[in-house]
Amino acid sequence: MSALYISVVRNFFIAFGVVIGASIFAGIAAIITDHPPLKAMVDLAGSIKIWAMAIALGDTFSSFAAIEKGIFGGEFKSIIKQAIYVLTALLGSNTAYGFIKLIKRSSELWVK
Repeated sequence: MSALYISVVRNFFIAFGVVIGASIFAGIAAIITDHPPLKAMVDLAGSIKIWAMAIALGDTFSSFAAIEKGIFGGEFKSIIKQAIYVLTALLGSNTAYGFIKLIKRSSELWVK
C-alpha cells in the first residue's frame, strides 16, 4: 500500500475517534453530574470537530512547511497531498459528528 493511502486512512480514523471518544466521555460526565447525556454529547461533538482535525494532522507546522514548499518551491504535489490530508481529517470529524447526531435522533424515536 502507498504511504498516501495509509496516511489518509489514519487521519480519517484519528479524527473520527477523537470526536467519538470525547463525546462518549462527555456523555459519561453528564450522567455523573445529572445532565442530559445526549445533549452534552452533541454539543461537545460539534465544538471539538476542528480540534479533532488538528490532532489528526499532527504536527501542523510540517503541514505549513509543505504548503510553503509547494507555493514558493513550485512543488504542487505537496500542496495537493496536504489538501487531501486536511479534507480527510475534516471528513472523519464530520462523519463522527453525524454519527453522534444519529444516535440522538435514534433515541428520540425510541422515546416516542
